[in-house]
Amino acid sequence: MDSDAILSIIISQIRIVVPDLADHPIGRADAMADLGLDSIERSEIVLATLEELGLDIPMVQLHGPRNIGELADLLHAKRAG
Repeated sequence: MDSDAILSIIISQIRIVVPDLADHPIGRADAMADLGLDSIERSEIVLATLEELGLDIPMVQLHGPRNIGELADLLHAKRAG
């Protein structure tokens, strides 16, 4: 699974957690905070994404990405390594 497939999972989870964003265009450069998601919603999305990918990574290791594209890239690297 490549980074773009992981990005699609993240975007899907965003739309599940925040249905108001169902028709809103979401891209790699978007930050979840800029989309209006609070910290609890962001955590829920990350945890659901990890579960869907079958990854067991401490949340502290996922700190750093500034947008969802960088998060997808990080998860791709963690999955590959």
